[in-house]
Amino acid sequence: MVLNGIESFNDYIVYVDESGDNGLNFIDPDYPILILAFCVFEKNIYINKVSSEIKKFKFKYFGHDMVILHESKIRYATHDFTFLINKTLREEFHEDLNVLVENAPFHLIVTAINKILLKEKYNKQTNPYNLALLFGLEKVYSFLKEKNLNISPLHIIFESRGKKEDQDLELEFRRICNGANQLKKVLPFNIVFGDKRSNSCGLQLADLIARPVGRYLLNPNQENRAFSIIDKKIYKGQKGKKEANGLIYFPSINKRKAPVFTKALTPTGIPQPT
Repeated sequence: MVLNGIESFNDYIVYVDESGDNGLNFIDPDYPILILAFCVFEKNIYINKVSSEIKKFKFKYFGHDMVILHESKIRYATHDFTFLINKTLREEFHEDLNVLVENAPFHLIVTAINKILLKEKYNKQTNPYNLALLFGLEKVYSFLKEKNLNISPLHIIFESRGKKEDQDLELEFRRICNGANQLKKVLPFNIVFGDKRSNSCGLQLADLIARPVGRYLLNPNQENRAFSIIDKKIYKGQKGKKEANGLIYFPSINKRKAPVFTKALTPTGIPQPT
């Protein structure tokens, strides 16, 4: 839709980050999983609350807002986060960070691919990232429809990973959005790449979320405070079951409360999640 010569955009925006890699030749036995976390924000709330709270957090701990919050650097206390070696500061930092995430209003859609099972059960040439992308984009569209939100053009922001990687991702993104999906719909999504140095609050929040979800899926019985907070953000859908809606774990593992998959096939020959 065009209003006064200006295209009318969606009231929502999505930021995506990953945890793990898409390699199948060598799979890390300690983390054999690829996670894509789709953080869905209402723009007004993102501008007026989420971004401002992240900036306040940065000013408190760094004195400025140019530091990039990066999960792995925080976890290993490197670069700007070496002060986290101090136990007292580390505990206070993590407590404030947990509160920040908990109070941030957004919906979360997560697609997780277990690469070991994918390699065992399906075509070894299947790209885990493309599969996670397919499931995620479909769920974002379903989210908009179930919420009765307008389906005007929606921007989905990905962190830039390099020229070739970005080109490959954009090609697959546009292929899916042009109808190569299980919904048989044209998805009105636009892809945007953001460099980590762009200091995007949305991308940083997505980065903080992806790995804790992966750790939970690999070991659901292990204490995981970060996931207990993140879990409340996972989109529950009309059925009220996050496993069947906002959290897709593929291939499913019955003993872990993972989603059930039908035998319907996607264009790539992969079973369709319900």
